[in-house]
Amino acid sequence: MTRILTEVPDEDVKRLDAIARRDGKSRAAVLREAIQNYLDAGSKQGFEKYFGLWERHGSRVDGLEYERQLRDEWPDVGDIAPPKKKRSAA
Repeated sequence: MTRILTEVPDEDVKRLDAIARRDGKSRAAVLREAIQNYLDAGSKQGFEKYFGLWERHGSRVDGLEYERQLRDEWPDVGDIAPPKKKRSAA
């Protein structure tokens, strides 16, 4: 393992220490885990990067059901389409 020396704002260190105490880990373990999570998230491509985004942020909404509810608010195309013009026989 490589040791890295870096400056971190005092407020961030306080937050880091609180997380370490809460999880029963050392500060270094929390930092290693955070770095691994950051690198893993950055390696995901395209759709994988966003798959499950709502759930990761605590949402329990079914995305497909939500989409259907939104589409139910849309007017019927027949209600908003302009009438077709009749062609005259020439």
